[in-house]
Amino acid sequence: MSHYDQNLAASSAGGGGTIAVDAGLRDYMLRIYNYMAAGVGLTAVVAWLTYQLTGPALLESPLMWVFILAPLALVFFISSRINTLSVSTARLLFFIYAALVGVSLSTLFHIYTSASITRVFFIAAATFGALSVFGYTTRRDLSGLGTFLFMGLIGVIIASLVNLFLQSSGLDWLISVVGVGVFAGLTAYDTQRIKAMYDNRDDETSAGRKSVISALSLYLNFINLFMMLLRLAGGRR
Repeated sequence: MSHYDQNLAASSAGGGGTIAVDAGLRDYMLRIYNYMAAGVGLTAVVAWLTYQLTGPALLESPLMWVFILAPLALVFFISSRINTLSVSTARLLFFIYAALVGVSLSTLFHIYTSASITRVFFIAAATFGALSVFGYTTRRDLSGLGTFLFMGLIGVIIASLVNLFLQSSGLDWLISVVGVGVFAGLTAYDTQRIKAMYDNRDDETSAGRKSVISALSLYLNFINLFMMLLRLAGGRR
């Protein structure tokens, strides 16, 4: 929160400073949301095209594991190397990641009806938007939720891995409910954290890197929120 405090101090120096900081913050957040929305849109298009072009063949192919595991490797690479990557490279890797996720999510069209996927997508978008606005506008400090939400995320991951072997519908439902709560909380928490990262003294490279890694965080929250809601409310074929 130190950058946030510095920004407040800078903005209180005068009306002109306040206007400059507010305008810079709006541009910074708008760039992040644009990247995130473009990534989600790319994922949706690639998922639909993959489903249409490959049918069930890809789902039944061992190659599918490449498209499942490759995004995991790429997201860890981007996160660990963000401070050394150029902005253009980081942005390109983000969109490659979004496309790979789209290929892996094409399997959803074999499990759920297109109508229910569309319906849940808009529910997730509305929920995400409301929570992100809350995180951006609230004066309440959400930083205390970070540890709690991280523990919840680890619990969801472990329970999901266990349920791969148990195949329990009851546990799957519980994981989905808890997952919705965790990713809803992370959306608000990360939005406030991203806002606090803004520093009007950043150069274009620093601001660009922050925009890409922040868009990746929000993208992950949205995709996982959508997945959890789809498991709860999606109509299966």
